Amino acid sequence: MANKTSNHILGTSTNLLGLCLIVITSLHITNKNESNLLDELTSVVALFLIISSLLSFASIRTENVKKEYKLEQLADYFFIASLIGILGIIIFIVFNFID
Repeated sequence: MANKTSNHILGTSTNLLGLCLIVITSLHITNKNESNLLDELTSVVALFLIISSLLSFASIRTENVKKEYKLEQLADYFFIASLIGILGIIIFIVFNFID
């Protein structure tokens, strides 16, 4: 079995997905005008995290070693992209909401 990171990606991405949903909910509660871009960026990150979770789960469940490696690699790419998106969200919050 080549699954080295799928178990970690699955757990971490679902936790971060919960964080994204909290951010989206808090933006809708506060009704900030600047939150449109932040809301959209957080939604894209949440979508990437869901895709990453599904791919890592499929990687864990598959019996085919080649398919397992490909799914794990795709899950890793989506997870890294979502981490970069979370960094963008944090930078956006720091520069726009600290004023």
